[in-house]
Order: sequence, then structure tokens, then C-alpha cells
Amino acid sequence: MPPISAVIIVKNEEDKIRHCLDSLKSFAAEIVVVDSGSADRTAELCREQGCRVFQREFDGYGSQKQFAVDQALNTWVFSVDADEVVTPGLQKELDELSSASEPGFDAYTIPFSLVYMGKILKHSGVGNETHLRLFRRDKGRFTNSPVHEGIVSSGTTGRLKNRILHYSYRDISHHIEKINIYTSQAAEGLLKKGKRYSHFTVALKFPVSFFTFYIIKGGILDGYPGFIWSYFAAFYASLKIAKTAELREHS
Repeated sequence: MPPISAVIIVKNEEDKIRHCLDSLKSFAAEIVVVDSGSADRTAELCREQGCRVFQREFDGYGSQKQFAVDQALNTWVFSVDADEVVTPGLQKELDELSSASEPGFDAYTIPFSLVYMGKILKHSGVGNETHLRLFRRDKGRFTNSPVHEGIVSSGTTGRLKNRILHYSYRDISHHIEKINIYTSQAAEGLLKKGKRYSHFTVALKFPVSFFTFYIIKGGILDGYPGFIWSYFAAFYASLKIAKTAELREHS
């Protein structure tokens, strides 16, 4: 496999970007960072670590990440978020893969573990998550979604064994802040797609979603963090459609 370019989009990630960058250095030939106007030292810290830093106004996660991919100098791209850390096992796996003469696939999915309230959630609907993050840029690209973007590859896809650790939320307050931002973005996307939700659907969504995450998907097995996660996952699901209904009523 040719050299790998790691790509990251950032904004005000000073508190976590070092850990992310440190986990990339063993296998990434370059690190491309696209900053959308950080008010802290994020861009400066990235430059100090030898990253190629670009400034671009944020216009959605999908398009922002694709812009980062387009700046990469290498064919193979590894996409990572600032709040994610590549485990030593995955670092070794990627280093071995980059040293191989011919990779077996055109893209690779990677297992993820969410670290929530200091604990890795093994259930709660997130215990078996995998995401496509390593791919040939001539055969894959990000979807143009404002939120919950993904990578679509036209080639063959394999799966790596080792994990990325996702430190998405500093605390409960931070979780609520992100829910508010993401549900607003998701609601705008649903409105554009012509989605309609009744008040009854909004009222029913929370209890059904909580039961799904906490009981069916095993949040109860993750202890107190599993309960809080299931609660907020249900809150997210209901708030998203409530905001969609509200936008529809005022449009």
C-alpha cells in the first residue's frame, strides 16, 4: 500500500487534538487538518506537530471532510475526528498495512468503542459499531450530508481488527450541547427531504426509543453510563423530529 494521508476537520479542539495527532504519527505519512475558524490554539498546535493546515468556512460535515480528502497528497486516506484516538493495536495494524506491497481491498471498516462517562460502552446500541475510515480516494468519497455523513466506496471493502476509541463527550452538559446542535442540523435535512411528523409521533418517539436503547440494545448492561446514554439517545431521537415538526409549522 502507498503512504497514508490522515485527514481531520477541527474547530476549537485545543483540549483533545494532541492525543488524536499523537495516535496518528506512527503510520500517517502526512496529516491534513481543515480548521473552520478556531478561536483557541487548535490550528497553532496542529502546525507545531507538522500538520498541513487549511482554513475553510464550515458548510456541513460531509462537504468539509471531502474538502480535507481533496487536499491529501496520497491515494490512501484515513479519516479521523479530533475526539478520536487510534489504539496501539490499530496503529500497528495500519503500519503493517501501509508496508504491504498490495492491500487486499480498496477500503476498510474499523471497529469503534465509545468512551462515555469514563467507561467503554459494550452495549447500548454502540457496542458493535464499525465505520469505513480507510479508503482509496479515487474510489471513495464522503456523502454530502450536513450531519451523520459517511464514506461511500465503489471498490471492495475489508475490515480491520483493532479499534478507534471515541471520546465524544466531556460531560453531560457537553452532551446536551451537541444534541442541540446535531438535532437542529438533522431537522433541517429532514425538512428538505419533505418529512412530516405529527405531535403524537413526537410524544411516542421518546418512550419507544428509550426502551429500544436501554432494554432491546442492552443499555441496562452498561450500568449507570448505559442508562444516561440511553436516555440521551432517546432524547435526541424525539427532539430531532420535534424540531422538524416545528420547522414545518413555521415554514
